[in-house]
Amino acid sequence: MGNKMIKVFVLFLAISVWAQPSGRKEAEFYRKAGEGLIQCFVCPKNCTLAPGQYGFCRARKNIDGTLYSMGYGLPCSVNIDPIEKKPFFHFLPGTKTFSLSSAGCNLRCKFCQNWQISQFTPEQTRNVSLFPAEVISAASKANCPSIAYTYAEPVTFYEYMRDIAKVARTKGLKNLVHTAAFINPEPLEQLSSLLDAVNVDLKGFNPEYYREMCGGELLVILNSLKILKKNGVWLEITNLVVPGYNDKPEEIKSLCNWVVKNLGVDTPVHFSRFYPGYQLTHLPPTSVETLEKVYATAKKSGLRYVYIGNGPGHPAENTLCPQCGRMVIRRSGYVILENNLKEGKCPGCGAIIAGVWKP
Repeated sequence: MGNKMIKVFVLFLAISVWAQPSGRKEAEFYRKAGEGLIQCFVCPKNCTLAPGQYGFCRARKNIDGTLYSMGYGLPCSVNIDPIEKKPFFHFLPGTKTFSLSSAGCNLRCKFCQNWQISQFTPEQTRNVSLFPAEVISAASKANCPSIAYTYAEPVTFYEYMRDIAKVARTKGLKNLVHTAAFINPEPLEQLSSLLDAVNVDLKGFNPEYYREMCGGELLVILNSLKILKKNGVWLEITNLVVPGYNDKPEEIKSLCNWVVKNLGVDTPVHFSRFYPGYQLTHLPPTSVETLEKVYATAKKSGLRYVYIGNGPGHPAENTLCPQCGRMVIRRSGYVILENNLKEGKCPGCGAIIAGVWKP
């Protein structure tokens, strides 16, 4: 760990204390249904809850007839990450982002990479007391130009994310989200005005796959992507390629064609390598050959910026100029090795490279 990261870690300890999981705030987007019942509307699960009952997400709870967000001000994971880890390849490359999450998720992905926090309640995780103003202070002192709501599902800590994002806007910090985008339209519309960039896990392009492997609905995610695009949020997409499940050539082709038609050819798409874990330990890692075929399909669809993730050192981590083919950004994993952009343009032919390149 370098001196800068040590200082940041000491700073984090100085402003934080390990907290008992008691933080809560009345949730948005619910109605009282009589006899102590409430119905939550933040996501399409639309859970109806009796007093004392958690929602499907494990992060929102009916307490005496009022719905509370239980992870408010109590993140269970706080880190300073390269922005490339989110992953964002076309948004402030080479910068650090102040990343946080509280526990819970409104999906049940069998391949979840963060199941140790996503599949638990905030009362079951070790949390840090860090309220919105403290998040902004910590991010600023660590020289992070952005805050990322990530790791588990930010939809489940909607109020905490929103309140941080409001303060961040006043301080000139960017708001980034990595999400599965399983959210109802109204809360997403309201949140969109505070967001600068979102990376959406588009987990596949088969409704049955979404239901059986993730516990969600494909059409909801596609609608969320359209809302974000309409509202001018910078979008990138991640697709975890799971061997034998969502790697069928016709589904990859359909996914890419949908992105081209609805989001545009400049939308970066990251095809990420699966490694055995959580409930899918019996599967092999995605083969490089499969990922390269997926990459070729995506490029053939017309997408200009396609990447292979979770394979450090692969040439498909690099950003190429779509006009002349010159390498404008060279990467290895989360590290920028070269950034040859000139005012957001290719230094060779002068073509504009889509993205947000300056704070």
